[in-house]
Amino acid sequence: MMKLYYGPGACSFVPHVGLEAIKAATGEDFETQAVKLHKGEQRSPEYLALNPLGLVPLLVVDGKPLSQILAICTYLDGRYPQAGLLPVDPWQRAQAMSTFAWMNNTVHPTFTHIFRSQKFADGEAAQAEIKRTALGMFRGQLERIQEMAGKASPCLLGEKLSFIDAYALVFLRWGGLAGIDPATLPAYKAYVDRLAMMPPVAAAIAREGIQLDTYQKK
Repeated sequence: MMKLYYGPGACSFVPHVGLEAIKAATGEDFETQAVKLHKGEQRSPEYLALNPLGLVPLLVVDGKPLSQILAICTYLDGRYPQAGLLPVDPWQRAQAMSTFAWMNNTVHPTFTHIFRSQKFADGEAAQAEIKRTALGMFRGQLERIQEMAGKASPCLLGEKLSFIDAYALVFLRWGGLAGIDPATLPAYKAYVDRLAMMPPVAAAIAREGIQLDTYQKK
């Protein structure tokens, strides 16, 4: 039995959706445990014993822990190819991984600079400048994803739900938290609304208890 440690609304939503898709395709069930990041549970001795980095997601397979989102998702796809979470064709797969890696090593860290600016500078003025710059960058990255979403049919890689779709959903939610109104990204919002109706996505949303629209007008 596999067990996923996830933070509600965090990037761990991506393998969470993957596990639900695998369950739908193969009947393979899994366990979950929520890690309440706002309460610092990722820094508890029990969790650090499993993942010394103190991050989510963490997948435990037969008692063995695996961290880092790209590694977890690559493992799940390799073990359960019938779920179709990444393309089989070598070129299409490489293109998909290129987008997945960009999301993980560029878009995700940009948001971290908005929400955790204190990690990158001392002083309120410096932190505010980091946040302002990162917000502009993040907006541009969401617009790039909107271009992709405008061509989705119905998912970014075609008919099959993929890890990349789940990551795209996460980023639009995070955009709302950063003050970006999803209504200003209409193609992106319509695409995410479609994703949310797919059973694996809906199941992960329900378990995590999250809302799609996190934007609050100021």
